[in-house]
Amino acid sequence: MSTSAVTDGRAPTAIAPNYGIDADRVLTVDDPIRWLLRRLDGRFAVDEFGGDPHLMDLLAPVPAAAIRVEVEEAHRLPRAGAALLVSNRGIGLAEPFVLGLAVRRAVRRRLRVVGLPSLPVIRPLFQKLGAIGYSPNDVAAMLRAGHLLAAPLGMTWLRAGAGEPPRSLLAAALGFPVIPVAVCQGGLFGTSPGVWPTAPWRVVIGEPMLPPPGTDPHDQLAAAELAEQVRDAVRALLDQSREP
Repeated sequence: MSTSAVTDGRAPTAIAPNYGIDADRVLTVDDPIRWLLRRLDGRFAVDEFGGDPHLMDLLAPVPAAAIRVEVEEAHRLPRAGAALLVSNRGIGLAEPFVLGLAVRRAVRRRLRVVGLPSLPVIRPLFQKLGAIGYSPNDVAAMLRAGHLLAAPLGMTWLRAGAGEPPRSLLAAALGFPVIPVAVCQGGLFGTSPGVWPTAPWRVVIGEPMLPPPGTDPHDQLAAAELAEQVRDAVRALLDQSREP
């Protein structure tokens, strides 16, 4: 079977096979034996962003078994198409992991996360697991490809505040839905005074936000306004989550 296509009379372009593995949606997951056989046969694909969906599916059950996650307002997450999730974040990697689990559980999609480590030892692994660099161009390309992407606010010490918004990334996301998310700490990796080790993490999905119709994708003022609006929305979700 040919692995090339011709469009509009142009030269053929190679089409990378995906071996039945959707890069965005979790359709089926191999059992460990089938997973190993597929890896040995080379019947898996790495997407154009360096993500390895087959590897993501193998490792996803590991944190899922250790971390309890409750998702509120999950219907606000898109089941298809691009969107940028913006959430609070504390020191460490807990919130991105928790948010990825929430998305996978709620809509069966693989979340891509902005924040690729710079350390060469672990950078390739995180890239295979769906992380991308802090680059407006990468964010725009990821959204154009139809992925669900997360760009956290700036880190806060107590995991309970809304940090600095990623303004340059939000500018790159103009024209796509931006969804504020509150990640409320639970047990394991987020335990603090007053939080039981067995308490579940809570992920609260806010209303999708879009700039007014007709907004120029390069409108820096619109991007700045969106940045403040999404931070305020995350802060409001966090405040609501603490109400008795």
